Amino acid sequence: MVVRVGINGFGTIGKRIAAAVSKQPDMTLVGITKASPDWKAWFAKRYNYPLFLAVPEKIEDFKKAGIEVEGTVEDLVSQADVMVDCSPEKIGAKNKEVLYLPKNTKAIFEGGEKASVADVSFVSLCNYDEGVGKNYIRCVSCNTTGLVRSLYQLDQAFGIERVIATMVRRGADPHEIKRGPINAIVIDPPTLPSHHGPDVKTIMPHVNITTFAVKVPTTISHLHCVTVDLKNGATTEDVIDIFAKSPRIILLSAEKGIRSTAEVIEFARDLERPRNDLYELAIWLESIKVENKTLYFFQAVHQESIVVPNNIDALRAITSTTTKEESISLTNKTLEILEPGIYPP
Repeated sequence: MVVRVGINGFGTIGKRIAAAVSKQPDMTLVGITKASPDWKAWFAKRYNYPLFLAVPEKIEDFKKAGIEVEGTVEDLVSQADVMVDCSPEKIGAKNKEVLYLPKNTKAIFEGGEKASVADVSFVSLCNYDEGVGKNYIRCVSCNTTGLVRSLYQLDQAFGIERVIATMVRRGADPHEIKRGPINAIVIDPPTLPSHHGPDVKTIMPHVNITTFAVKVPTTISHLHCVTVDLKNGATTEDVIDIFAKSPRIILLSAEKGIRSTAEVIEFARDLERPRNDLYELAIWLESIKVENKTLYFFQAVHQESIVVPNNIDALRAITSTTTKEESISLTNKTLEILEPGIYPP
């Protein structure tokens, strides 16, 4: 079965999912939507992605810009087996009611939507089987994805008593010019916990987790400071061994010069990835420390790309086309995701 995929929205996440879908042997991209005929629409045409109107009333604007479209978003929904909704935050829930439900079209939503929009919140390494055959899946946010990746492995190996994590969040994506902060560290939110802990519990409901969050003047990555009380005894070496074998996790070495998020992204650039994407969760090797049963570590989350593999796996789960192991293996191969281990070797 070749899954026909439509993507509603062509921003930071939408364009990356479109590129990833185009690399899958069992998927075909039937189209993407744009709300305005801007430079992103030009790139969509340059990539030969079929382009549809997100806002049908804008047809004259597209004509004036000389950008041909295949039809409206309603037409795209009719052609797709699954829609991946990459609309701005909270728009996805509206799209579900007016676009996907009336046409009985399955849909995948992103982490900006509330968990209630979907049948299941999803991180493929943790709960792939819960998404199999569902009508609506929500791929959780970049920060939640990063937390679940590391916490799931720890929970499987040692059990988790409690987690306290601080999200040091980027202030904006690199292209955004209307967001900040510019010269501040912003408590975001000032109340506790931040939404990330409750969001983790939509995937791992048994985990006792509290999260804090601040925004800082950077655009390239999030940084997590994580403290985990383990149920069962473990050494620092035990944890390193688990992380070094965990899919979609890489250990980066500060001793070999990777001491900042800037160097993490430079590492991704030198992999010659499109858009310097880092699909893997990066954990600093030297930061891993166990004292008694308490574990400490730092991890970096590339907010623009870490959710992309989950979306590809979600497309297979929602259409019941492969097993968890088969999907993760194929996604890893097509996106050239690194084998787990310590980098540089």
